[in-house]
Amino acid sequence: MITSVLVANRGEIACRVFRTCRELGMSTVAVYSDADADALHVREADTAVRLPGAAPSETYLRGDLVVKAALAAGADAVHPGYGFLSENADFARQVIDAGLVWIGPPPEAIEAMASKTRAKELLGIAPLTDVTEADLPVLVKAAAGGGGRGMRIVRRLDDLAGESAAASAEALSAFGDGEVFVEPYVENGRHVEVQLLCDTHGTVWALGTRDCSLQRRHQKVVEEAPAPGLPAALEASLLDAAVRAAKAVGYVGAGTVEFLVADGRAHFLEMNTRLQVEHPVTEEAFGVDLVALQLAVAEGRALPPEPPAARGHAIEARLYAEDPARAWAPQTGVLHLFELPGEGGTRLDTGYVSGDTIGVHYDPMLAKVIVHAPTRAEAIRKLAHALDRARIHGPVTNRDLLVASLRHPEFADPGLLDTGFYDRNLDALTETRTGEAYAAVAAALAGAAARRGRFGGGWRNLRSQDETRTYGDHEVRYRPTRDGGFEVTAPKGVRAVSADPGRVRLEIAGVVRDFGVAAYGDGVVHAGPHRLTVRPRFTDPREQTAPGSLLAPMPGTVVRVADGLAVGDRVTAGQPLLWLEAMKMEHRVIAPASGTLTALHAAPGRQVEVGALLAVVSDDATTEAAQEDQTV
Repeated sequence: MITSVLVANRGEIACRVFRTCRELGMSTVAVYSDADADALHVREADTAVRLPGAAPSETYLRGDLVVKAALAAGADAVHPGYGFLSENADFARQVIDAGLVWIGPPPEAIEAMASKTRAKELLGIAPLTDVTEADLPVLVKAAAGGGGRGMRIVRRLDDLAGESAAASAEALSAFGDGEVFVEPYVENGRHVEVQLLCDTHGTVWALGTRDCSLQRRHQKVVEEAPAPGLPAALEASLLDAAVRAAKAVGYVGAGTVEFLVADGRAHFLEMNTRLQVEHPVTEEAFGVDLVALQLAVAEGRALPPEPPAARGHAIEARLYAEDPARAWAPQTGVLHLFELPGEGGTRLDTGYVSGDTIGVHYDPMLAKVIVHAPTRAEAIRKLAHALDRARIHGPVTNRDLLVASLRHPEFADPGLLDTGFYDRNLDALTETRTGEAYAAVAAALAGAAARRGRFGGGWRNLRSQDETRTYGDHEVRYRPTRDGGFEVTAPKGVRAVSADPGRVRLEIAGVVRDFGVAAYGDGVVHAGPHRLTVRPRFTDPREQTAPGSLLAPMPGTVVRVADGLAVGDRVTAGQPLLWLEAMKMEHRVIAPASGTLTALHAAPGRQVEVGALLAVVSDDATTEAAQEDQTV
């Protein structure tokens, strides 16, 4: 019997596994990097072991250190989570050789399927080798790992070498394996997968399908089970193919077989030899605990001959600290408040609570929000409502995008689901949210009420000028009234019913709306579900930058500078100049216009903060003007 489990992962993943371990009466052991010393998964574990350092390559990817931690803490089993070392056959062998129980598939099965190139060979699918124009577009893909990292779409043959190098570098950083391969890229198909669970007695469960088509950067954002609208024959063929793949390698434990469905045909993508991030929708749809079943299989127990039947529909949304309107740039900072309405059985899988800090070293996912309902339409409505009412104060998140996505007519129709959803709809989905102007009024009045409470003051016999506050693009004008309230003069049509520092009630077109307001001294005000940036009255001269300045869009590490790039070089608009890595994602910094590189402050390995000056590209007109000044 397993009595103590070390989870070889961090954050939400570790917290999720710990929850089941506690319910089964098993002790828990966390490992943590220096950056995670105060992380939630460390606080929740019974025991925690430090892995010195911050980068994944020196901490969570060090299998030898993880095994030593398990032995030092007295664990008798290791659960790999669903990232980092979870698909590493060598790590599985290290665990087994140390006399510990490995909660995962046999190392031989991992080797057969965890490398996407070898998995395809096993199933008779050959990767592309000599790519020609006729093969385009193609996808360069990491052979190991997952989560959308180490993947690049190539539409021009001239870009293949550069994108292959970029994908390889990203894969090496994320997974410790830089092998990549090339396969045909299927435009706008549906991403459908099958959940497997196998025991050591020959029983193979296929726990239905999941649809994971809403993706950004090849990483899933919204997942649901069962996959809606699949023809019965196609669904049966997917389940059959997944079972055959598992039996072909003698699979044991939880695993997932992924397909891209287009034009009524299924194209095999890969088999993930681990539990998936999106496993909660299968749990909710089938009424099972997949982690508990993993532990039972690891103890040698047999599964029932048949899996339980599915009931209803489950949907999961991944909540990220990122800005979808700025190329999905990851965000960092203090998560001042993080609350989700608890009614209706909404499930929250997270590695953060209010007061935690979102750092730069790891994935920007804050949480997964999961709901279950009798029908898909009811589940969509329930999840959108829960997200809309969540209170998330701190860095920018994708919450508004998720709500808009769930309420979009394309998402409501299963026949329109495909991986091109955000390519088509992102601009519309990231438009200013309805009601933001009124939230700005609430923020302004709450601030005025707070200042009045601190310093006194109010209505005077001599009418003063309107007070003005600006939040983003919204200018608010107001003045105090004789009765101690406020009169809103802009925008028109708004009446202040009441205003206190933490709560404001406004009447708009005869309807009274209530706004909870909170500010944390960081230039951001949260009013209702809206996050508002305070615009200062005067521009700080120190914040002015020269035209053509390229500033770091997020904190991170410079991982690459374009080969041979030097000050004085001519560059063209859109040319990649350098690459930043932040929160497990690689971001290209490109020339904003054609011109001359007049400054380069970036170097590989340099840590930069958001807004740091990386380079300056002077356009042709600016360069000529400067040259003329020098000759005068």
